[in-house]
Amino acid sequence: MRKVVWWLVVTGVITITFGTLYVGLQQALRLGANDPQMQLAQDTASQLNKGGFPTQVVTGDVDIAHSAAPFTIIYDKSGTPIASSGSLNERVPKIPFGVLKASEGKPYHFVTWQPQPGIRLASVTVAAKSYYVTSARSLYETEQRTSTLGKVVLTGWLLSLCLIGVAAYWYGAKS
Repeated sequence: MRKVVWWLVVTGVITITFGTLYVGLQQALRLGANDPQMQLAQDTASQLNKGGFPTQVVTGDVDIAHSAAPFTIIYDKSGTPIASSGSLNERVPKIPFGVLKASEGKPYHFVTWQPQPGIRLASVTVAAKSYYVTSARSLYETEQRTSTLGKVVLTGWLLSLCLIGVAAYWYGAKS
C-alpha cells in the first residue's frame, strides 16, 4: 500500500510540474504574440488624438489570409471601418463591436479574433478620442510553436513517468 501511495504522490507532482510548465510557456508565447500590435495600436491612436487623419495614419495592404505581417484597422465610434492596412478576401474585416467597446477606459484590449475559419489573429484594440484602433497579426506561427511545445512537454512527462515506474519496479524487486 505504501508503494502505491508513493507512486501516486510522485506521479501527481510530476504531472503538476509538467502541466504548470506547459501552461506557463504557452501563455508566454500567446501573450507575446500581442506585443507588436500593442505598439501599433497605441501609436496609431496617439497620432489620431493629435489630429491625424485615418487614411494618412494607416497605409499599406496586408493580405491577412497569406501574411504574418501586422496590420491596423481604424473604426469610427459606431464600429464602421474608416481606414485599413489589411484586407481579407479584398474586404476590410469587421471585428465585433463589443470588442471595440471593451477597449473604452483601458490602455488596450486584446482578444484572439477569427474573422473566418482557418484564420486566427492576435488583435489589440485601443480607444482613441473619435475612433477605435485595432491592430492584429496571424497566430499561425505562435500556434505551431505551441504545438511543438506541447509535444516536447508531453514527451518529457511520459519519460519521467516511465523513469519513476522503472525505479519503483527496481526498488520493489530489491526489497
